[in-house]
Amino acid sequence: MKLAVVGATGMVGQVMLKVLEERNFPVSELIPVASEKSVGTKISFKGNAYEVVSLEKAVELKPKIALFSAGGQTSLDWAPKFAEAGCTVVDNSSAWRMDAGKKLVVPEINADVLTKDDKIIANPNCSTIQLVMVLEPLRKKYGLKRVIVSTYQSVTGTGKNAVNQLESEIENYISPNSSAAEKVYPYPIFKNALPQCDVFSDDFYTKEELKLMREPKKILRDEGFGISATAVRVPVQGGHSESVNIELQKDFELEEVREVLSQMPGVKVLDDLENLQYPMPLFAEGKDEVFVGRIRRDFSQPNTLNLWIVADNLRKGAATNTVQIAEYLVQQGWV
Repeated sequence: MKLAVVGATGMVGQVMLKVLEERNFPVSELIPVASEKSVGTKISFKGNAYEVVSLEKAVELKPKIALFSAGGQTSLDWAPKFAEAGCTVVDNSSAWRMDAGKKLVVPEINADVLTKDDKIIANPNCSTIQLVMVLEPLRKKYGLKRVIVSTYQSVTGTGKNAVNQLESEIENYISPNSSAAEKVYPYPIFKNALPQCDVFSDDFYTKEELKLMREPKKILRDEGFGISATAVRVPVQGGHSESVNIELQKDFELEEVREVLSQMPGVKVLDDLENLQYPMPLFAEGKDEVFVGRIRRDFSQPNTLNLWIVADNLRKGAATNTVQIAEYLVQQGWV
């Protein structure tokens, strides 16, 4: 099993390698791929050192699977070239997600849409994944009418330079003469909350908000509910948090809701208020589960829930979901 990781030196790429190793994915030959400035450097995987190669070289090596996390333009330019070489691409960028001819997959929900002919498969947005993991069991049981989601997103979702900015600002706060890192955000992120994730579109929503509003319907195969989003960047590392208001088509009992959610593979209900147990990035970091808690009835209108969802955006929100798709391809005997 020749497997390429495109963007192997990046934040998500590094976590992909870790997840592949943890889950003992059947890799016989790893092909780490990165930008020209990283070509020739070494990547460690399962105790062995592998040399980083260019995209051109990786295509020539004809991997069976390529896991992409190198940005949308790289995916648009190179995923088709890998596919033409007989490789199946699982892409972590936004490049192919809303393409009508490409599948957008969270394995616990809709792996059944995949076929052996799918050569470019899209991995959803990190915030979308944790949201739909909770929406799907509720949709099946009660039906969805309307979803309002507000996110509190980790700086790790922007990448290494954003983490550097936060750490630099903290250091400067403690030691005012410390050297400042390159700014990724238009304002300081330390001691702040930025109501802007990604760039603004013509309709005043950010791209991140539009992803949250469009992707769930494709994954859930359900156009019958409304959804609106506000995405906020906060000075947190470890995971994204979401406050979600869900109007259902049928009424519910809270204990039944907790039971329905607890039966969803990959979801962990953490809702013990007596012992102050609820989801937080502090506890979600490094874990693959999607944590849900603060489950309560919205008294302002019928059939409506409030809840709080947290997940490590680099793992289930990105790397782990990508690897799970690859695992499904192997299980089906398609690669």
